[in-house]
Amino acid sequence: MRRATRGTKRSPAAGGRTVGSTARTRLRPRLRPRLPRTRTGQRRLVQAVMAGCVLALLPMTWLYVVTGDRLRGVGDVPRTDVAVVFGAGLWDGEPSPYLAHRLDAAARLYHAGRVKVVLVTGDNSREDYDEPDAMRAYLTRHGVPGTRIVTDYAGFDTWDSCVRARKIFGVDRAVLVSQTFHIRRAVALCEAAGVRSYGVGVDAVHDVTWYYGGTREVFAAGKAVLDAVLRPDPRFLGPREPGVSRALADAGTR
Repeated sequence: MRRATRGTKRSPAAGGRTVGSTARTRLRPRLRPRLPRTRTGQRRLVQAVMAGCVLALLPMTWLYVVTGDRLRGVGDVPRTDVAVVFGAGLWDGEPSPYLAHRLDAAARLYHAGRVKVVLVTGDNSREDYDEPDAMRAYLTRHGVPGTRIVTDYAGFDTWDSCVRARKIFGVDRAVLVSQTFHIRRAVALCEAAGVRSYGVGVDAVHDVTWYYGGTREVFAAGKAVLDAVLRPDPRFLGPREPGVSRALADAGTR
């Protein structure tokens, strides 16, 4: 009997026929096809988007953790000497509807005896734009005495307002008044600036401005984290001002 040539073997299943190297190659399991580069790129893009979403939500999570139970209503906020109202824009020289809601809440706090002095902080970077004086005029029209209102003309953003409240006006405890979508950031930043704070969130109509403000807060939260960590100086600091202490002294004599 002749020997099988090298490189072949007999297969019982084939009735003794020889199976060469070519046949063995066919019997090997088929390799898994490689994904096209486009699908790999799409997967990486999805992963990058998911990672970006997580990173974007971390600052918002920080705000909720830091503020905890610091949000209250007008009727149950702890009695505090000073309320701080943040600017929210003017319409033809008058407080915008959103700012008016904040000022209404501050007036209710004052009339309910929850606060003694109202510090209004806003933008007065141009001669034709004066948020603090417009806020003061609105409060006086709603029964808050002018001697109990203090104006901060360099509250260009939330961090600046908080730092100036502490370093310029000597406020170490305050009730903060703003819309609900902004109030947690305000409380967190004032706490970081050294002002022990409670927040009163003001409701408003859920219009385009409301949804814009809520969306903006997602991005502003990232800046808030940087401000709380780095603690930059405000754009304008200036000397200390006795406005709050004088207003509190006036409140003590009445």
